[in-house]
Amino acid sequence: MPKQDKTSLDSLRKEIDSIDQKLLDLISQRALVAKKVAELKQSSGETVNFYRPEREAQILTKTIEQNQGPLSDEEMARLFREIMSACLALEQPLDIAYLGPEGTFTQTAALKHFGHSVNVTSFGSIDQVFREVESGASHYGVVPVENSIEGVVNHTLDMLNHSSLLICGEVELRIHHHLFSKESDIDKIDCVYSHQQSLAQCRSWLDAHLIKAERVAVSSNAEAAKIAAGKANVAAIASETAGELYKLNALANNIEGQPDNTTRFLVIGKSLCKPCGNDKTSLIFSAPNKPGALHRLLSCFADNGVSMTRIESRPSRREMWDYVFFVDVEGHVEDPSVKKALEEIEEHSSMVKLLGSYPKAVL
Repeated sequence: MPKQDKTSLDSLRKEIDSIDQKLLDLISQRALVAKKVAELKQSSGETVNFYRPEREAQILTKTIEQNQGPLSDEEMARLFREIMSACLALEQPLDIAYLGPEGTFTQTAALKHFGHSVNVTSFGSIDQVFREVESGASHYGVVPVENSIEGVVNHTLDMLNHSSLLICGEVELRIHHHLFSKESDIDKIDCVYSHQQSLAQCRSWLDAHLIKAERVAVSSNAEAAKIAAGKANVAAIASETAGELYKLNALANNIEGQPDNTTRFLVIGKSLCKPCGNDKTSLIFSAPNKPGALHRLLSCFADNGVSMTRIESRPSRREMWDYVFFVDVEGHVEDPSVKKALEEIEEHSSMVKLLGSYPKAVL
């Protein structure tokens, strides 16, 4: 390397060292302020909820708005989320229950939302996640609610209908499928394990690259990765998290047929979130079996200028052919327009249940 170039490189490295020291000092200062916040809250003598979803959403939104690059908005938000996660752990380490097993997309969603400075525990069913949070053994839970290709997760909707828990947040996760194996050569693969939905979503790629390999459906992609870690000439379609967990080689990345495949997850807890300025409200209501009843209920939103973003129907389980409707609308229950719409719905519906008002997913 020419002497002039080496001098320039040394200068740039010294500049990076100086910036790193400033970053270290600022992060430490933030952590100290977070500890002071915790002490102030604890001195009040009241039950303290250290985690504030609306506050974190506001910080991340502001971070994205002020980001001028060259790092992407998603990458900058991830960095800030991890800083907030580490600072929150100084106040109160959070216990998060999620639908397992370990290595699933739900675990990835939980860590994306809360950062890595939390204690995450996997559970075998959506019911167990709800019970864990209801009992107070975990502060929050994370469960899938809908996929852009496969549709809604009915079990989650049914649990929301019958549980006392509230929705405290949402996570949107772009689903990327990767081919993992302990082998390093794709030509050695004669069997591919994965969840049946993942096999279907990756069918085109498999037909083009592994047409002769047997395809075996298992309970989850994480289970597929575990199997691939213990067998020769076997591959698994799984998440990046599962591949890292079982120390597998990535033979191919992003092999899904639908590049916009996205799953939405819900964060469930016991407290109603305060407004953050970019909120969503979810509720359930039932419509009497009369002509125009559902139209009348839905018009309560339109008449008050409230935008409805989703509606799903499910059997109420109270009597035969009786249904309830799950609705998402823009805004917070404390917003005058949303509050007025819900009051009007209560006048015309036999049952209304607020599931929560919470910040919209940030990236």
